Amino acid sequence: MTVTPAISRRDFRSLIFHFLYAMESYDYTISLQELITTYNREFDLDIPLDGEIFTTVNAVVNLRAELDKKIEPLLDNWRIERLGTCTLLVLRLAIWEFLYTDTPSTIIINEGIELAKCFSERDAYKFVNGILDEGAKKLR
Repeated sequence: MTVTPAISRRDFRSLIFHFLYAMESYDYTISLQELITTYNREFDLDIPLDGEIFTTVNAVVNLRAELDKKIEPLLDNWRIERLGTCTLLVLRLAIWEFLYTDTPSTIIINEGIELAKCFSERDAYKFVNGILDEGAKKLR
């Protein structure tokens, strides 16, 4: 399978999520370039090191402390440390999209919900929906 510019935005976000998860799993001790090179080799992919996936993952990783500060006020009676890793990564990606892209909020929220359904804890998508709905109102 080769990743081409024609992949769906959902697949695009899923790949970004996988890279964010891998970076988190390695505690950010591996370079994104090394990680993508390994994925390309092991999964027969062709993800460019100068493309949108690399750029997006790199931005989210580099801004994670800032993104977490944007997430914290949206949690309402929750501490960010209590969030599961996958839920936190979904929220980081969505909040980054709110702040740094012109993607419509409804799409960001829907895609965040879908990522949470696929990768987060059971029923976490409901929590993600509420947080992102509030984020859309406050950050856009």
